[in-house]
Amino acid sequence: MTSKQRAYLKSLASNLDPIFQVGKSSLTPQVTEAIGEAFHTRELIKIAVLKNCMDDPREIAETVAERTHSQVVQVIGKKIVLYKPDRDNPRIQLP
Repeated sequence: MTSKQRAYLKSLASNLDPIFQVGKSSLTPQVTEAIGEAFHTRELIKIAVLKNCMDDPREIAETVAERTHSQVVQVIGKKIVLYKPDRDNPRIQLP
């Protein structure tokens, strides 16, 4: 992913609300599975890491990206943005 594509995805993600929260129990298999299923309907997902989660958000992002075969767009504070293009019908056209 180029820096131009990453910047475009960041601009799209700025308007998104987090649809998942990673809390005290950190990254469970159920959370990972739910995020993977969400990529069936969305290409760009924002995740919030709650204050009571002691794990590093960057590590959580890398783990989720690896398990869901997606890409980390950005990690800012406790917010994670992931991108996974739809193979059949991509809705986001990258520059």
